Amino acid sequence: MTEKQNSSFSEETLSIWRDTVHLPTFNPLKEDHTTDVLVVGAGITGITAAYMLAKRGVSVTLIDANKLTSGTTGYTTAKISAQHGLIYDHLIRSLGEENAALYYQANKEGLHWIGSHIKENGLHCDFEIQPSLIYATNDQEAKAVEKEKKAYDRLGILSSLKDSAALPFKVKNALIMPGQAQFHPLMYLHELIAELVKMNVAIFEETLAETIEETEKERRVKTKQGFTINCRDVLICSHFPFYDHRFYFARMFAERSYLLACETDRALPDGMYLSAGNPKRSIRGLHLNQKNYLLIGGENHKTGRGESMEHHYEQLASFAKQQFGQTKIVAHWSAQDFTTLDQVPYIGRIAKNSPHILVAAGFHKWGMTTGTLAAQLLTDLVLGRENPYEALFSPSRFEATPMLASFLAENLQVAGQLIKGKLSRPAPLNEHLQNDQAVIAELHGERVGAYRNGKGELTVVDTTCPHLGCEVNWNQGEKSWDCPCHGSRFKANGEVIDGPAKDALTLFFSEAGHEKRAENKE
Repeated sequence: MTEKQNSSFSEETLSIWRDTVHLPTFNPLKEDHTTDVLVVGAGITGITAAYMLAKRGVSVTLIDANKLTSGTTGYTTAKISAQHGLIYDHLIRSLGEENAALYYQANKEGLHWIGSHIKENGLHCDFEIQPSLIYATNDQEAKAVEKEKKAYDRLGILSSLKDSAALPFKVKNALIMPGQAQFHPLMYLHELIAELVKMNVAIFEETLAETIEETEKERRVKTKQGFTINCRDVLICSHFPFYDHRFYFARMFAERSYLLACETDRALPDGMYLSAGNPKRSIRGLHLNQKNYLLIGGENHKTGRGESMEHHYEQLASFAKQQFGQTKIVAHWSAQDFTTLDQVPYIGRIAKNSPHILVAAGFHKWGMTTGTLAAQLLTDLVLGRENPYEALFSPSRFEATPMLASFLAENLQVAGQLIKGKLSRPAPLNEHLQNDQAVIAELHGERVGAYRNGKGELTVVDTTCPHLGCEVNWNQGEKSWDCPCHGSRFKANGEVIDGPAKDALTLFFSEAGHEKRAENKE
């Protein structure tokens, strides 16, 4: 890893996890296939669920549209914690004490499963028990932290409230949840993947599931490449449910967040930290390859609605320098996460009349713990075993108090973004676009997105998202077109990166030699 200057924040980079672990690769599916259970999505949820099922003798197949762990799992902060920000006071008020207690217990069990599995199998993945802390820097935040402490006490969550923390800046107070953990997620998953191979689990990368045909006896999953996977059960553990007959795009919202890995000579602070207020700041240490790193994260915003990506990284770099002194930035990366309307993930049967199609989505940035508990819950449902958390996480639930207000507020924002995009009048496209830059412009009466890569090759796409017609915005840091309405993301040439969109942006023109696709707008 080499030092990054602020001016290079527009360059693409791997996360520190993906830069230090090389996972095995697998071929795409090249023929029709039959299995008992198909797991779609090879992040921590899908890999763990495949492992749990295979250990019980179930025939399992695991597929991913890209490479294993190439989604949020490979770009996480890698905290394993049941302390999910200021969540428990909110859950008590919106869902009641019983459900709030179940949420805590479920996440506690996810943490316990990871720790036990690592210990029992002697895994080497930099696993460390650490306290998790929410800290306040002003009086308003301190009051919110005090309310969260009262919620902990009502739920019987072991914790302490202190007026200091092991940070180089003053805090008003900090709420401490002991016994949480952090690790290197890809070292951990590398071991699980090796076990899957030993158990003869079929694994296919670059295999995109597009739709499901249901019959009384089986599910037939159709891939983009034209093959069919016949199975009894389908576990949808992809970033966004590809089989969206329950309007998940309107029941979740997408956010992007940013991370810096900073090499430091200082002793690392004990604990994993998250600010109570905004802008969010996440802090944790990492000792890797005999070097100390600080992982500084935050700058959350709705996908497609933030400032320039460089600005968000620069804000984190400024915070790191101001609070921790001179640090050497060796990696920077971002991630996308979905949050549900009531902040509780959707885990379970996708619908009552589709008992063999299960889904796990909306982890609200806490996918290490929640993804593991999701794997446990999905495994129990496949095996026909009772699980005490089934009702809490059911995708079919509807809690009117927290959900209806969130639904209306979020979809009013979506409507605003839709109107804003349609009313904007871009300037005509001209030939002076610089290398590695993009612009939204007008060409022959059409609103287009133009990107000129580092070689000077121009690519022009239609900026209308094919999902529901919103206008996408350019993300310079990741060279992608991002939809501000429902979080769909597209490559510079229009190909889909993240759903809910299934179809690519219309490609008008490309000088890039690797382009194969050509479309004409009807």
